[in-house]
This record gives sequence, structure tokens and C-alpha cells, in this order.
Amino acid sequence: PYPSHKKKASTLTITTMISTSRHLLRQSPTSSCSLRRFSTVAAARPFKNNTTHHPSNSRRLISASAAAAGIGAATVVVVTTSYRRRQCHDDDDDVLAAKCSVKRIPSNADVLMLAPQKEPSTGILFPGACNGMRFVGCGVRVKWHFVKVYAVGTYVDPLSMAAVKKQSDGDIEKSLLDPNYPRTIRIVMNRTLSIEKYTSAIVEALEPRMEGVDLDKLEEFKMLNPSIDLVEGAEMEMTIRGDTMLYKNAVGGMGMIQSDVFCRALCDVYYGKDAVSPSHKEDVIKGIKGL
Repeated sequence: PYPSHKKKASTLTITTMISTSRHLLRQSPTSSCSLRRFSTVAAARPFKNNTTHHPSNSRRLISASAAAAGIGAATVVVVTTSYRRRQCHDDDDDVLAAKCSVKRIPSNADVLMLAPQKEPSTGILFPGACNGMRFVGCGVRVKWHFVKVYAVGTYVDPLSMAAVKKQSDGDIEKSLLDPNYPRTIRIVMNRTLSIEKYTSAIVEALEPRMEGVDLDKLEEFKMLNPSIDLVEGAEMEMTIRGDTMLYKNAVGGMGMIQSDVFCRALCDVYYGKDAVSPSHKEDVIKGIKGL
């Protein structure tokens, strides 16, 4: 707080690290602070003379707004808040203006553009981290020998690959075929494509590899994609962990398929002997060796 007799504008910058959680929203349901995804400018109500304002109150206000913005439980954000007091032209009310910038710390739900890597054939960029995993390689899916349909990249857990990365190419390929090694397969469209053609192509690649088991999961996969055609730049993510595939469709919707057969078939589609993108598979093996 500043002395009431002080007329000169002054600024106090406080940097705090706070952990936001959704229950904070319930604690401050009347919060007027609006927090955008990466940054915000929030103005609190004017304070009368002799009113003491503590930075802890603003931290609670910002925390509640972070929860309202859906930053998520257990996500840690760094908030830099500047407090500026000035004299109003019409009275001596104190005005508190708060400007805060929020820097997101990687979490399992974020895609952060850290050291992006370019797929050489399409020029599509892949971020250095995705869903808490590290980028190891990318390639292009080619149809009819000349149509570049989409770029595909792989992200792995460096800890799970710590022992594998020192082994031969064949051993690394075996590990990639094992869904118990977590990874995210990220697809970025290089051209417009109907959703029917996209899902049909993946289903056609999966079905023979599933050998008649859990074929109902193929229909489930189709249902995870809304009836909206894919445009250039549309992104899909398939995160595989054991017998579970977490899917993020082109409009950000989330879904899950639980089937060991399905997950193993999906691994074979992208890392097997007849991988749909040989350039992707080769780059991933090379990238794992360089972890």
C-alpha cells in the first residue's frame, strides 16, 4: 500500500509463482478479472482513500481468473503484476491498475512451440514438445507417389527410451512397435481432405493388422472425428500408452479407445515394416538415438 498523501505515480512490481486450481474459482465467484490464454490486462475497481490493498488479494483474484480460463488444476503459472497508483482528475480516489503476463509451464495438456522442427518435404513445423513428450522425428504421408497428404511427427518420453536409444535400429523399431513405450503421433494436414477419406484411410491401414479382433474399435475411431472436412493445417494427435489411445481431433475434441490390439496395430501402421511414411519412421529412429 502507498501513503495517501503521496501524489507521484509509483510502480511496484511483484513476481509470484502461484499454483492455480479450479476450486479457487468457487472461492472468488465475483471476480471481475478476465484472464486470456497467455496474457491478460486486468483492471480492479477503484479503492477509496484509507483503503488498504494487499498484493495477496490480487494473487487470489488472478488465481481465480486463471481457473476460470481453464488453465487447469496442477498447472503452475508465473504471474508478474505491476501496481500503479495515480491521482484521478475528479477526486482523490486511488486507482489500481494491474497488468499481468502469464508464462505457461509445460504440462501434459500443452503443445508448446519449443525449438520447432521443419518437415522438409512440406515445410510444416512441429513443436519441440507435445503432451509432455519430446519431438524425435517427422515425415510425410504420400499417396499415389506424388500427393503429399499430411506431415506426421512422433514425440516420446525420453526416460522410457533411455536404455533403448543405445541399441541397434532393429531393437529401436521393436520398441516402437510396443505400445507400452508412450508416444504421441501428431498429424498435420498438408491439403484439404474430407473427413471420410481421412478416417477411411486410417481404418484401411488398421483393419488387416488387427486380424479380426476388436474391429468395433474402428467404428469408435470414426465416431471420434466430427463430420467436418479437414483443411490445410488441421492437426490431430494420437497418444498411445499401453492399451489406451487418447485422441484429439481437428476441432480439439478429446476421446479414448481402449484396446491393446488397436494400439499395437496403430504402432505397426507408423513404425512397422510397411509403415505408411518410411521417411517418418527413419527420422524417428535417428531422433531416438540422439536423445
